[in-house]
Amino acid sequence: MEATLPMIPAPRTLIADDHPDVLAALRMLLRNEGWQTEAFTSPAEALEAVRSRDFDLALVDLNYARDTTSGQEGLDLISRIRALDSALPVVAMTAWANIELAVEAMRRGVADFVQKPWENARLLRVLRDQVAAGRERRLEQRLKATQDRELAAAEEIQQSLLPRRMPILEGAELAVAWRPAGAVSGDYFDVIQFDESRAALCVGDVMGKGMPAALVMSNLQALVKAFASAAAPPQRLCGQINRAVCGNLPEGRYVTFFYGLFETASRRFVYANAGHNPPLLARRDGRTARLAEGGIVLGLFPERTYEQGEVRLRAGDRLLYFTDGVTEAANDAGELFGEDRLLRLLVEHRRQSASELCETILGAVADFSGGNFQDDVTLMALAIEG
Repeated sequence: MEATLPMIPAPRTLIADDHPDVLAALRMLLRNEGWQTEAFTSPAEALEAVRSRDFDLALVDLNYARDTTSGQEGLDLISRIRALDSALPVVAMTAWANIELAVEAMRRGVADFVQKPWENARLLRVLRDQVAAGRERRLEQRLKATQDRELAAAEEIQQSLLPRRMPILEGAELAVAWRPAGAVSGDYFDVIQFDESRAALCVGDVMGKGMPAALVMSNLQALVKAFASAAAPPQRLCGQINRAVCGNLPEGRYVTFFYGLFETASRRFVYANAGHNPPLLARRDGRTARLAEGGIVLGLFPERTYEQGEVRLRAGDRLLYFTDGVTEAANDAGELFGEDRLLRLLVEHRRQSASELCETILGAVADFSGGNFQDDVTLMALAIEG
């Protein structure tokens, strides 16, 4: 049985020319080729047709009764057609062609130029080429519109999955600044409050950007919520997530991840760091520490185990989580913001609230990079009160 090829609709062509004989000749030529045509003798009629229905091609004369030599009416018509339908190919025709007029017509969006009297074979060749190009542009526009809608939906879904507000922790303040480089992000953060005195503070960074990274991030978030509990030690949780991620990630992909369990009464902070940028701790007196204890990134070796670290937080301490979009932000000279600069900034502003600290640091990174963030940026600050 022979395959049935899809039917390609006959090109729908708009012809604008104020000479009846020219219109009749063009319509006859195109009708013989199986094309559909609609003819108009004035720019106003042609514009109204473009507003009300779709065409595959516009064949437009540059010279009309009001202005038979300059081509201005035709040039204005071209500009207005292009404003109404940017994908519609426009072919210009004139008996008064000159270089300046042709250049101006092209500048206004004409796809090709034909001089009267025309040669039928060449005219048909030009029109066929432009119809094919116009249909390709319309297909690209439809695909882009579909992709834009899907991306907007993904952005909305991702934002709905992240915490909308920080939980209230007794004796502490939490704040987050999250800035995706695009519509969706490969950065992950979450705060899981188990009860009034215990909460998990998580941050992660998926290798890569855009939709693939965002999908992995969503998977990571689901795994954390499935395995996390007040009784689950951070080192065990990292091992569980690593084994699950290893079975889901494409080869060569990985995730950095930090998980900390905070007890508000004792101010005990137990954590495991799976290859993530170590959070920075600034004490009230200006001493600092990096929370690096843990192991390698998630997703490479399923049997890898993780170590666990512990610190006691005290009144006036500031703990800062961050992703590499902060430290790898670059200025015009290619210099990176860097961890040393971030640590100095944290120490300098360690008396600020958690929300003020996030705002100060994000502003400093933006000033340093000229606002040119090449990667997703996440900051999470924990301020111990008192």
